[in-house]
Amino acid sequence: MQIIDTKKFQSDLLDWYDNEKRDLPWRRERDPYRIWVSEIMLQQTKVDTVIPYYERFLTKFPTLEALADADEEDVLKAWEGLGYYSRARNLHQAVKEVRDDYNGIVPSTEKEIAALKGVGPYTAGAVLSIAYNVPAPAVDGNVMRVLSRIFSIYDDIAKPASRKKFEAITRDLLPENRAGDYTQALMELGAVVCLPRKPACLLCPVAEHCSARKEGVQEFLPVKAKKKAPRSVQLSVGVVRDSRGRYLVEKRPDTGLLAGMWQFPHSEEGLDGLPAVDESSWENLTQIRHVFSHLVWEMDVYQTVHDVQKLEKAQQLLTVDELKQKAFPVSHQKIIALLEES
Repeated sequence: MQIIDTKKFQSDLLDWYDNEKRDLPWRRERDPYRIWVSEIMLQQTKVDTVIPYYERFLTKFPTLEALADADEEDVLKAWEGLGYYSRARNLHQAVKEVRDDYNGIVPSTEKEIAALKGVGPYTAGAVLSIAYNVPAPAVDGNVMRVLSRIFSIYDDIAKPASRKKFEAITRDLLPENRAGDYTQALMELGAVVCLPRKPACLLCPVAEHCSARKEGVQEFLPVKAKKKAPRSVQLSVGVVRDSRGRYLVEKRPDTGLLAGMWQFPHSEEGLDGLPAVDESSWENLTQIRHVFSHLVWEMDVYQTVHDVQKLEKAQQLLTVDELKQKAFPVSHQKIIALLEES
């Protein structure tokens, strides 16, 4: 691994960041709770998508105490559409821990903050460095891409051992007096200049330090093993409307995929697995394809009119307006939109 002039690298990167950084709402903050919310939302989600969610979420839950005191269903509803809902549930649980164990003050040490529900090394480092200026490493995909090119590192970034290596490098490069700005500058560089494909090397403020550019291998780095193709699952979804215009929905279990959210009944067993109604009464409503990171739902959606005599524990009959008050996965929100139109 090549040796770089650390002070010069820091100076070049920070000067560029001071002049070129994007004006993002969480960059106007030093409140650790708000920075924490932004970092959780930004995981696996694009900045432009996050901004309106971030602003609405903090309007509804402006303080850590407000979020800690909220019902989980209200939190999931505010998160609806962002995906990866375990992030919201973990954040909700973690702020309760902060309220109860730390008098509502987000911990400022790596050991304490990393012990909170759902807070991994990246989130811990981001909150500590940005909110508290603690020199703690925050290593995400952008940072690993930048550093793999700066130092010509060919380790597979998908492996945990590689992340540990990048965390050690990042810790060594952190300036103590501007840890937060430096952390954001590295992320910003990866987001707008040191792109996965066709990096804008001519615009890069640290190009003179980049080993990969000197070797002409910048587009081959970082090394990342290919993921398995997502598994496809065929689902039949039943939209049952009763004679009073209410729809049968059910709440998903408290653990697992989309935990705690609402859905129309669905089954992998075709119409046989849907609520017990006359099979001939089902009509095709639509088809929906929804892609998760590891899974693809191929949904055949059917509708029928039927008065349900007995509800299961997790089921409810709701009007369209009432459906809109519940938290549904994006795929089922599309069904609600169709019902609203009709």
